[in-house]
Amino acid sequence: MKKKLAELNIKLNSLVIFRNLLEDPVIANFQIMADAIEEKDLTHQISAYCQFTSSLYQSTSNFSVYINTLLLNDENFYVKDKARGSLIAQPVEDCLFSELDILQELSGITSESIRGLINYKGFLPDWENTVFDFRYDYQERIYKLPYTGYGVYSKYAVFHLQNGGIVPVKHPDGQKLEELFGYEREQGLIIKNTEALISGEGASNMLLYGDAGTGKSSTIKAVCNHYASKGLRLLEVKKNEIYRIPYIVEELSANPLKFVIFIDDLSFTSNDDNFSALKAILEGSVSACGKNIAIYATSNRRHLVKETMGDRAGDELHINDTLQETMSLAARFGLTITYQRPDKEEYLSIVKNLARDYGVDLPEEELFKKAEIHALRCNGRSPRVAKQFIELQKIGI
Repeated sequence: MKKKLAELNIKLNSLVIFRNLLEDPVIANFQIMADAIEEKDLTHQISAYCQFTSSLYQSTSNFSVYINTLLLNDENFYVKDKARGSLIAQPVEDCLFSELDILQELSGITSESIRGLINYKGFLPDWENTVFDFRYDYQERIYKLPYTGYGVYSKYAVFHLQNGGIVPVKHPDGQKLEELFGYEREQGLIIKNTEALISGEGASNMLLYGDAGTGKSSTIKAVCNHYASKGLRLLEVKKNEIYRIPYIVEELSANPLKFVIFIDDLSFTSNDDNFSALKAILEGSVSACGKNIAIYATSNRRHLVKETMGDRAGDELHINDTLQETMSLAARFGLTITYQRPDKEEYLSIVKNLARDYGVDLPEEELFKKAEIHALRCNGRSPRVAKQFIELQKIGI
């Protein structure tokens, strides 16, 4: 076993495709442990064994599961080339299968076999093992790339920009479609457009505009959550980051997944550089979105640009051209969906459905009366007002 462990340690250093795995703390600590076994220093052996086990326990107690998950989510040149549909040379394919065999051998190392090499009668913790077929599992992952993605995109479904790079949102809004009530026609249009994006037919860039609190942003998040298992990812971009969209498109265009670039509460002031940037993207500039990307935006303003009376009076010779320019951005979206405040009947229907979901048990007449009073206090009816009302009733306020 000691010779086998030493040979396996050498094999790990020969990794090419999965070379990034050598920087993983669990793999690194395994190699330190293997070296310690060779040195025959009992104190060092025990310390290395426990350091390895400690790093493993921080994720799982099953070493095989850890290795399998690690390699399936590894972002390497092979998986990127496969995602782009590139032809893989035979020597690289041979290298892949050889390395998968090495990692499978690694995943089969048991705590009992390592403890047998350490001359120590005290307690040393165990780890678990499971039998996997790494060749089969990895080929399955490659086949399912359009749905699972690779690297960080296989672990998370929602992203945002940070320091110019795309980073995951580890605790995103878990809004579900079944938790939204009303606006069935509007939701149907959003779903149909999103399904076109997922199918690869190409979706329209979409603008949702209307009154605040009507569920525009919630619907987009819910739809993206619903289709995450189909390979859809949501990337939220703030208004002041719009200029970065061409770079985002460049980065994501070869990704096998589909992406919604989400811009919430979109509006501009006059002479805003982001206005021109977004307009150029929407009308099909060199950096226009590919078939795997669509822009979904929400706004409380139909024309997106905040106007003043001075803007309407204008100081240009051709004032009509100026106004047309500020009103033209919304027209660049292929699909525009209006969200209006619900009337009384729609509002009370939303209240009734939410009360059922939240387990609020009040006579309907009393429930509706209180809901209308709450709407008056909140300056009007909306799904948001209905949800806030039901949440207050749930806690007895």
